[in-house]
Amino acid sequence: MDLLDYRNELDGLDAELLQLFCRRMEIAAKIGAYKKEHGLPVQDPGRERQILLKIAEQSPEGLGDYAVSLYSLIFELSRASQNRMMGENSPLTARIERAIAETPALFPQSATVACQGVEGAYSQIACEKLFRLPNIFYFSSFEAVFSAVDKGLCRYGVIPVENSTAGSVNAVYDLMMKYKFRIVRSVRLQVDHNLLVKPGTKLTEIREIYSHQQAISQCARFLQGLPGVKVVPCENTAVAAKLAAESDGSVAALSSRVCSKLYGLECLAASVQDRDNNSTRFICISKHLEIYPGADRTSLMMVLPHTPGSLYKVLVRFYALGLNLNKLESRPLPERNFEFMFYFDLDTPVYSPGFLQLMGEMETICEEFNYLGSYSEVI
Repeated sequence: MDLLDYRNELDGLDAELLQLFCRRMEIAAKIGAYKKEHGLPVQDPGRERQILLKIAEQSPEGLGDYAVSLYSLIFELSRASQNRMMGENSPLTARIERAIAETPALFPQSATVACQGVEGAYSQIACEKLFRLPNIFYFSSFEAVFSAVDKGLCRYGVIPVENSTAGSVNAVYDLMMKYKFRIVRSVRLQVDHNLLVKPGTKLTEIREIYSHQQAISQCARFLQGLPGVKVVPCENTAVAAKLAAESDGSVAALSSRVCSKLYGLECLAASVQDRDNNSTRFICISKHLEIYPGADRTSLMMVLPHTPGSLYKVLVRFYALGLNLNKLESRPLPERNFEFMFYFDLDTPVYSPGFLQLMGEMETICEEFNYLGSYSEVI
């Protein structure tokens, strides 16, 4: 036999497999109808365990794991089909549908907004891209921003979550686990770091450079070319510019051009970040669930059972419902050894039936599940 013969044989087997799969899904639908009529849950873990054990025992040597993986996927597809047929909304799905109906058609032009740092911070620039006339309150830390929103001192908060060069802002992901909030919009901001000094300062006179840790990471190559200069992390790039302006001239800052004008500084070296396409994504958080028209991105957090395949089952569910995953982040859970929180960004319209179905099912397969919100992103 040649390659074409083998492929023709596979085509014939695939046709048979497809027919058998469709037949299996039809029977699964009938079982779903029976469960709905008799008030039974969709998932029967004991039954699935028995089948997978039998599959593993009956499979030829070397194929058991593959067969179990295949049937695990088939079970996920069957459950998704049965859940869709039952059409019962979970409390979360009902809240989402209510938020879609009750949220105003336009994102607010003006609001009280919490930002970390001082005047000139990148958070302020991001805030002004989201709101036309924001009333900004500045706080010294990311946690203070979350707390201000949580206590109702500010309606919204704007915080960075990831950078295209330095990666995720881990401190923010840790705070996401602590506070209850919703994401209502996001914005991606081009970040341009400049070496700012007091007018007349020469490069050889600089002894210290201040900036935020993320900015320092983003300018690593430039900083390596300044041996003997001490690099000091601080709360914010705007705070760094303020410190440079108040110094004796031996202190510089990695900060924005906005800060050079704001604090009367001179740009000694422009655009010193490692990559020209350096951008930071900021999220706008609220204590209340608001879903504005055009929401096509959803963020989720979940804790999964500490068992083999638990993450796989979630990813399979995304795939089965045709939902595109564009970010997956994990963070260790405090005081829980070897357990993690998973953060997901899904690229899907909030109006998609598959999305609403997923929201109705996730709580049943997670130890903890938190829907962070559905929103659109400003570029």
